[in-house]
Amino acid sequence: MDILFADWLGTPAWFWLSFLGVVFLLTAFDLGFLHKEDKEMGIAESIRLSIFYIAVAMLFGVWVWVQKGAESGMEYFTGYFIEKALSIDNVFVISLIFGFFCIAPKYQYRALLWGILAVIVLRGLMIAGGAALLASAYWIMYVFAAFLIFTGFKMFFTGEDAPDIGRNRAVRWISRHMRVTQEHHGSHFFVKVPDATGRMVHAATPLFLALVVINFADLVFAVDSVPAIFAITRDTFIVYTSNIMAILGLRALYFALAAMVHRFHYLKYGLAAVLVFIGAKIFVADFVLGGAKFPPLVSLGVTLALIAGGVIWSLWATRREERAT
Repeated sequence: MDILFADWLGTPAWFWLSFLGVVFLLTAFDLGFLHKEDKEMGIAESIRLSIFYIAVAMLFGVWVWVQKGAESGMEYFTGYFIEKALSIDNVFVISLIFGFFCIAPKYQYRALLWGILAVIVLRGLMIAGGAALLASAYWIMYVFAAFLIFTGFKMFFTGEDAPDIGRNRAVRWISRHMRVTQEHHGSHFFVKVPDATGRMVHAATPLFLALVVINFADLVFAVDSVPAIFAITRDTFIVYTSNIMAILGLRALYFALAAMVHRFHYLKYGLAAVLVFIGAKIFVADFVLGGAKFPPLVSLGVTLALIAGGVIWSLWATRREERAT
């Protein structure tokens, strides 16, 4: 039993096991009960499932608050809301990827599910690497902070071009080194097809290419989100769990957001302000407050206010534009 209370990355092992147990149960429930068969998810079902995932994330945050204290609880919620807001941009890119590969809606959920499972591992590796860097050299935090401020100003003053999926490096590499079918094969990622000699060989499908590009896109988004969470807290448990809890609900939220992602066009300005604030508070805490920790309640309040303001402004502005049109 002592192993359950052993310290692992600053948190008892049973905390990690409890979280992984929640992730396993949610994934098994989703894949084994809700979506045993491939089907197109409607907007109403997407919203209901999203509310369920958000409720689970909120309850987990309350549990963190009770078990690890109010400060850790506020850091978890701050990280969760930032990652949830940043995922809206991710939805836009995912919808472009599915559109480029002509993936039928009823097979998109399966690709998203396997993509999320890969993200759980990839984000874990990125967060572990970031924690190791910060443990060896604190000045890396200033690099993270400066990068967030730069990214925020870049988002605010420059437009965002749609990614060219066809020129994606992963797509081009797979196309050169693997057989890829032109036809779709349902929910299969790999199939057997005859080669020039008539011999049956394995080949990837467009659904597999879409899965690879989605994970590649998530790595790009993680370059923003992971430093943002580390700028809030250096507790690896809080960093990882807030990230994963936000991402777990992304596949359910995708189908509702994909239909109205254009209504969040101006949210990027709110997110830009959040990134600048999160980066700036590192310098404020160390050079203005004399090394004192920036109040977590202030971080949570400002983050929620900026995200809510961005959402409200975006919905209002896009509605005015639609009426004008």
